[in-house]
Amino acid sequence: MSYARSILQSGETIIVIGKLHWIIYRWAILSLLAGVLLVWLEHAYFPAQETLVTVTALTFGVLFLATFAFAWFIRWITEFAVTDRRVVSSRVFISRKVEEMNMEKVETVDIDQTVLGRILGYGSMRITGTGGSNTIVVRNIAHPLEVRAAIIPK
Repeated sequence: MSYARSILQSGETIIVIGKLHWIIYRWAILSLLAGVLLVWLEHAYFPAQETLVTVTALTFGVLFLATFAFAWFIRWITEFAVTDRRVVSSRVFISRKVEEMNMEKVETVDIDQTVLGRILGYGSMRITGTGGSNTIVVRNIAHPLEVRAAIIPK
């Protein structure tokens, strides 16, 4: 069961659940591509150096697995939900980091998207409470405009 579902109050409903975008796997993807390219180049230009090719393949394979596992873990423990009463951002594994803001306290929702973020559909979102005292920041969230529309209806 998700954290947001477990803390719902009676009569409270979830409007939208925000997910982290797959772009958080970028370092894993880049390390895999770099490893494949280096192994191919070494095999093409140094065919007698099988040890070099093997070490490069193992090094980048381990780098890929480590960065992929880390990104998967972060994506697994991170949750962002908008209910009809509040906004909840949480990272829960053994320790717990939860940020909540009542809907009536939301003052602004700022979206920051790069060109690549607009093309692929991800960005960062900053939700600021009244008086600027409370801020929730979520980076690399998928479809940030749809999540903002759930927080601040037209």
